[in-house]
Amino acid sequence: MAAPQASPEPLTGGTLVLGTIVLSLATFMNVLDTSIANVSIPAIAGDLGVSPTQGTWVITSFAVANAISVPLTGWLTQRFGQVRLFVTSILLFTLASVLCGMASSIEMLILFRVLQGAVAGPMIPLSQTLLLSSYSKAKAGMALGMWGVTTLVAPVCGPLLGGWITDNMAWPWIFYINIPIGLLAAAITWIIYRQRETPTRRLPIDTIGLALLVIWVGSMQIMLDLGKELDWFASSQIVMLALVAVIGFIAFVIWELTDEHPVVDLRLFAGRNFWVGTLAVSIGYGAFFGSIVLLPLWLQQWMGYTATWAGMVTAPVGILAIVATPFVGAWMPARSSRHPFWCSHWSCGCARSSVRIPHRRPYSSRSSYRVWRWQRFSSPW
Repeated sequence: MAAPQASPEPLTGGTLVLGTIVLSLATFMNVLDTSIANVSIPAIAGDLGVSPTQGTWVITSFAVANAISVPLTGWLTQRFGQVRLFVTSILLFTLASVLCGMASSIEMLILFRVLQGAVAGPMIPLSQTLLLSSYSKAKAGMALGMWGVTTLVAPVCGPLLGGWITDNMAWPWIFYINIPIGLLAAAITWIIYRQRETPTRRLPIDTIGLALLVIWVGSMQIMLDLGKELDWFASSQIVMLALVAVIGFIAFVIWELTDEHPVVDLRLFAGRNFWVGTLAVSIGYGAFFGSIVLLPLWLQQWMGYTATWAGMVTAPVGILAIVATPFVGAWMPARSSRHPFWCSHWSCGCARSSVRIPHRRPYSSRSSYRVWRWQRFSSPW
């Protein structure tokens, strides 16, 4: 076990700038892979001989594996160290991207996307942790604001890149573009941060809690994905999956609340601020990425859009947020974070009303490209 170390001093000068860039690049690559494949699903499904509905497993498999691996970040960090784990995650993510591009069947692609999602779990939490350790506490809000811009640039670039690559090259290249970004980010991160490694120690892993997490999350996700095809609870398979998910969830909660080293520390939800904040972020994140996944599919299958045009409709979702995030980051240290939160929701409502009121009808298959593009432009507010 490594000897205890004091908190490292903040970085300065060019080292700080370069460290911020490479940490943001790793986050960019991670978030990009969440959105870049969305507009390519019809092309991937057609090339691999499956339906677009089955093709959505390319997205689902990544998300489920990622959701399961994120809670393990704390244990893995204490076992291997922040810097070593972060760099390893980047390299494995890059390798998984290569394997995804080489997949010759939907089963292989889903398997490699599961691997990609699993190794991507620690990347975003650790990029935030390393970034905050690079700045003084007084500049933490500004650092997170700059980091937030990166997570919003990816949803803008993802649909555009995915659409253009799919129409002009081939869908495997949506994964191959991660290779130079991943290798560059891993190399520079190791050079800058290897002397700032955190202490490590051996901790028992909650194998039962982890198994229960995989069972109930996996069952719930499969139930939601297959529900429409199997007529929901008219199907015995859906009923069985629902029972497994509910029983697994209850057992998971009971076990995690009583285990000495839980894989997910549910006691944190005893704090009101934590559970309210988690709920708000979960709902917002779900709505945000739900629309990013569903809208491109609908535009291509029912509106006749190409992958490029579907990407152009989806891309503006992050433009206004990119502009606003640095100001929010500078505002938060001096004011309550609730103020920008409510202002953003009010602005979103006003922006959407400015589109819908003149047309006097909800969004539909008759809505023009201009209406859809403005709707996505106003969403991040």
